[in-house]
Amino acid sequence: MNLPDSFSYIRGRETLARAQVLKRSWPVVLDLCVAGIGLACFYAVVRIANYWFGHPVPEIVISLSPRALPLYAFYSIVRIGLAYLLSLFFAVGYGYVAAYSKRMEALMIAGLDILQSIPVLSFLPGVMLAMVALFPTRQIGVEMGAIVLIFTGQVWNMAFSFYSSIKSIPRELSEAAGIYKFSRWQRLIQLELPYSAIGLVWNSMVSVAGGWFFLMACEMFVLGTRDFRLPGLGSYLQTAAGTGNFKAITWGLLTMIAIIVATDQLIWRPVIAWSDKFKFEQVETSARVRSPLLHMLQHSRALRALERHTVRPLSEGVYQRLAEGRRRRVAQKSGGDIAADSVRSRSAAWLRGAVLVIIAVAVLYAAFHALALLREVRGAQFAQIMKGALATFLRVNLALLLASAWTIPAGVAIGFHPRLARIAQPIAQIAASVPATALFPVLLLALVQMGGGMGIGSIALMLLGTQWYILFNVIAGAMAIPSDLREVGTLFRFTTAQRWRTIILPGIFPFLITGLVTASGGAWNASIIAEYFRLKNQTLQTVGLGAQISAATDSGQFQILLLATIVMAMMVVTINRLVWRPLYRLAETRYKLEG
Repeated sequence: MNLPDSFSYIRGRETLARAQVLKRSWPVVLDLCVAGIGLACFYAVVRIANYWFGHPVPEIVISLSPRALPLYAFYSIVRIGLAYLLSLFFAVGYGYVAAYSKRMEALMIAGLDILQSIPVLSFLPGVMLAMVALFPTRQIGVEMGAIVLIFTGQVWNMAFSFYSSIKSIPRELSEAAGIYKFSRWQRLIQLELPYSAIGLVWNSMVSVAGGWFFLMACEMFVLGTRDFRLPGLGSYLQTAAGTGNFKAITWGLLTMIAIIVATDQLIWRPVIAWSDKFKFEQVETSARVRSPLLHMLQHSRALRALERHTVRPLSEGVYQRLAEGRRRRVAQKSGGDIAADSVRSRSAAWLRGAVLVIIAVAVLYAAFHALALLREVRGAQFAQIMKGALATFLRVNLALLLASAWTIPAGVAIGFHPRLARIAQPIAQIAASVPATALFPVLLLALVQMGGGMGIGSIALMLLGTQWYILFNVIAGAMAIPSDLREVGTLFRFTTAQRWRTIILPGIFPFLITGLVTASGGAWNASIIAEYFRLKNQTLQTVGLGAQISAATDSGQFQILLLATIVMAMMVVTINRLVWRPLYRLAETRYKLEG
């Protein structure tokens, strides 16, 4: 071997040795990163527990100093995070029961229509007073009230998404679960949650964005003679907007954008990359969403050991016990234990009857007191409410038309092109999460200078707050279209019109209807802020149902608040029954994806 060859051999051996050392040390680095994340979460839990279980502060002064922003941001993140977890569990449970209960399905979907149409401020009096009464000597009462209010602005589109995903599960997948005799738990974990994962993920993103939108209303509000304030980013932005401090608004928005970008990189991008494996297709696509953080978690030796020695044995034990219980029940039925089954069925029927009676009594009691409260409404006030309902109805539908005009093509483009999604998805997430109410002072001043006013400004604010429901659902629908269907369109050289008519619109149709339904409810909800706004110690409002709800909340006129909320709920339910429900049935039948 000559001298140059020997040097090359030595360098090669050194390179191989360094690669082996790096390969051995890299999992250690990953484990340290995971441990650091765990310690940070533990410290956050300790910090928030000390604050919540302390004595309530009688009057909190919101500081507009930038130094207060890190602590305020931490409190707001915790509130939105807990409200999201509560929304996720509620959405899965509610959507599951609504999808499989023949007796309760129509009632539960009607209830969902009503609940999503009720504005956050309409929940405010009962929720906040109840939580404060439950924890009168602790700060956690007011905090739980704010979390439940944020929950009411996040949960409904997620529940609709999970319900529609279950109803559109392909027939062959359901038949396979039946052939293998999956229990309800196995079917939920191994079929329904994976199939609905893409829709849930994208609706989770828009739900969290909705939480940021209503954060200003949930952290700082007036209820009659009581002024509720919580330290947080929402109250910081509302205080800055109310005083016209544009420097503080800028600092607050920059902090919020930084949080949203970090959330996108640390949470949503890994979750999107993880959920991509649940796409229902026969041909695997080569273009996949990637996430460095997901790669780190998947290659962590500590997490893999935890899964191998804890999670996997535990899940296998649960599945085995469920299977054994199922076999025992089948054996008992085949063995002729009909009397025991009859007793159990009668007991269950009695229990259901007792629960229904209790619910009916509670509803009648509440309805009686509500009717007594409505007697105080005068004829002129009722006429004003109906006039405001018509004005808000026109604004909501105009905002939906304007939103659909750009979100449908943009959502399809983002869903079809992963490279574009890597760029556009964080931008859309930031734009969706920035509260339009924080930008509203600047927008309103510009409209006033141009000759406009609250009428046009309210439409712009509704558009800014609700267009993301349609966009994110269309993106989820486009990503869920199997790659083999798109390749068929390319193989047969479909024109753009043919591709949209035969592949894209039928493929995204169930997701689009979910987006339009939740966007409609969100637009009605946003009217409470869009039609009634405080700017520099002035209250600007326009004719509308949302303005009347906000004004009634401020003045403590609960009879006006109740009547306006009932009118809004009735209008939304009527629209859902005449328009959206038939389109849902069409999505479940004609446009259901089958293998």
